[in-house]
Amino acid sequence: MYERSSVTELAESLRSELDRYSIGGKLPSSRALVERYRVSPVTVSRALAQLAAEGLVVTRPGAGAFRAAPRTTAAASGDTSWQEVALSAEVSGEIVPRSVDASGVLACLAAPPPSVIGLNSGYLHASIQPERAMAAALARAGRRPGAWERPPMEGLPELRDWFAREIGGAVCAADVLVTAGGQSALATALRALAPPGAPILVESPTYPGLLAIARASGCRPVPVPVDPEGVRPELLAAAFAATGARVFVCQPLFQNPTGAVLAPGRRAEVLRIARAAGAFVVEDDYARALAHEDCGPLPATLAAEDADGVVVHVRSLTKATSPSLRVGALAARGPVVERLRAIQVVDSFFVPRPLQEAALELVGAPAWPRHLRAVAAELRHRRDVLAGALRRELPELTLPHLPSGGYQLWARLAEGDETEFAGAALRAGVAVAPGRPYFCAEPPAPYVRLSFAGVSGPGELAEAVRRLRAGPGGARPAGPSGVPAGNA
Repeated sequence: MYERSSVTELAESLRSELDRYSIGGKLPSSRALVERYRVSPVTVSRALAQLAAEGLVVTRPGAGAFRAAPRTTAAASGDTSWQEVALSAEVSGEIVPRSVDASGVLACLAAPPPSVIGLNSGYLHASIQPERAMAAALARAGRRPGAWERPPMEGLPELRDWFAREIGGAVCAADVLVTAGGQSALATALRALAPPGAPILVESPTYPGLLAIARASGCRPVPVPVDPEGVRPELLAAAFAATGARVFVCQPLFQNPTGAVLAPGRRAEVLRIARAAGAFVVEDDYARALAHEDCGPLPATLAAEDADGVVVHVRSLTKATSPSLRVGALAARGPVVERLRAIQVVDSFFVPRPLQEAALELVGAPAWPRHLRAVAAELRHRRDVLAGALRRELPELTLPHLPSGGYQLWARLAEGDETEFAGAALRAGVAVAPGRPYFCAEPPAPYVRLSFAGVSGPGELAEAVRRLRAGPGGARPAGPSGVPAGNA
């Protein structure tokens, strides 16, 4: 599989040589470029496609690539300053904001330059994605009869049935809606369960994408602290009583970012507290397929233990496969299902059928359990490598909890400012996620999240920690005197 950096480098090389050719002149053949630059045919094809998109070359099937004629000077752009007034003018009583702060989400989605090691990614690196299995599944899906016909709005029956079996308990296919990934499912759930202006209880810290969804819906996220055993029930009960909230969103398994697992003694208590408050629990089960090799048996989903329709369950295939396989599920029981269905249909109609067919082919193939076992072993190894390197090289970054699943470490800075630490880290060639966006109120201490899933391997993790230690002025957090902590 081609590397994005190789495509970028080849495109830059070809771009710098275009002046050698006259307008309409033919570039070397793909075979010649493969031999000259020692790259794959796919990399050549991608690089030429990039230049074609920029209008620098024209590709003709069977003939090759040719230098394109220069584009004519674009017409002068108009005056768009009027938009500042239109976008900022407030309507009396406006509850749902029209501008959304997506900085916390963008920090996790941003692709760092090739020279920067990304410890900010929330997705598996291409080297541990099931690329061959996904390609084979997509090919088989394309040959299925009716693969391009409109699917049922709720999703393919066979895929809904698979999700229902994965969730367990009394959940059946009729309770499941196929969604375009977990983020879409969370957005649908919050719109269905909480009106604009309503409070929504969330774990603290929590996934920034959830906070962005809540605020974009005009809702008010209210923090409920977590510890290594998950959300604290006594604080959850107090938050329900104080706010009158009717929704609590949680990640009981490998919570993002702390990695905590809701303790057995707290699971029934959380459901009891929510039921007494007449509230829903949105269970974001994002990392069930990312358990580490040493995790042991996984607890059942909260949805499987819920007899009264309290839980609205969110599940996704994306985290364990590829960011582009955006297939997930919403599961609920009772009248709320119809509301969830109506909102999803209005927002997106349905998930494209070829994508659903490919997901169904993937999870039904013998390669799927093999992939999950490989990911479990690799994530455990990467976790241990990163945690060990941090403890040896950066003891001022403490790890309150070593997770047994998920893809990140939640590290506390002994002192200093997390934003300054993240900036120094980036200058040293490492992208990390500051902890502030994970809190909807004032954070109790400075934190950073370090992901070990999005790098090419354990070697990059060790190199990232080396860079953090020896970065410009030291990426290490500074003490009160301005001297990097540990060097005073």
